[in-house]
Amino acid sequence: MVTGEAVQLELRPATFASRAVSGTIDVVLQVGLLILLFVVAARLGSDIDSAAASALFLAIAVLVLVGAPVATETLSRGRTPGKLVMGLRTVRDDGGPIRFRHAMVRGLLEFVEVFLLFGVPALFSSLASSQGKRLGDVAAGTYVVRERGAARPAPPPVMPPHLAGWAQHADIARLPDGMALSVRQFLGRARSLHVGSRASLGAELAQAVGRHVAPPPPPGTHPEDFLAAVLAERRRRDVGRLARERAAREHLAGVDSVAAAVDLYGRR
Repeated sequence: MVTGEAVQLELRPATFASRAVSGTIDVVLQVGLLILLFVVAARLGSDIDSAAASALFLAIAVLVLVGAPVATETLSRGRTPGKLVMGLRTVRDDGGPIRFRHAMVRGLLEFVEVFLLFGVPALFSSLASSQGKRLGDVAAGTYVVRERGAARPAPPPVMPPHLAGWAQHADIARLPDGMALSVRQFLGRARSLHVGSRASLGAELAQAVGRHVAPPPPPGTHPEDFLAAVLAERRRRDVGRLARERAAREHLAGVDSVAAAVDLYGRR
């Protein structure tokens, strides 16, 4: 997943084994709760007729097998007891938290996949999907990710002091977002690369970025310093633009409030 500042957040899909363990924990808890409520209902409703008893048991089954998972995932933003134990979470395809409608679709299809068809469709769908999606995930537009041990995004590049003056007046607006993301990933992994690969890849990226930046950096500038300067200046300008937009919105809101107050008192 990529944020607006071209920072990649690695949301790793959960493995089939971790999802299987998580699902088993949830199913065991659901079945245990279902049996407990059935026993309680049988004792408390021993004097009702068979039709009412059947309706009561059906309502309990729907509540436990569908309602409980939907409510749990909605309130916890994608977690169930099993996922909590295994360090998993359900998210949307864009990486955002799920909502009630996502949990409802997943819960309804889970009842069919897991309880009515004994998990066979979920098994084949998870094995066939690169993100381990079962049919409920496909329909809801969600998938399960691992939260524990997730890679943290690298800190933003720091402006090289000797390039600050050049970067402040450089035209970098034409730099494509995809290329900025490539540079961001390279700078974040540069220290772990082989020396030769690092030098060649840095030179290639600097040459590609140079086509979208004017004027070129001072002669003799190291490719990585050039790339860091471009990204740091890009981020500085974005932060400044967002701050100006926020200040303008607050100013307009204040003007509207004053105008409304003047109009109100004028009418009085």
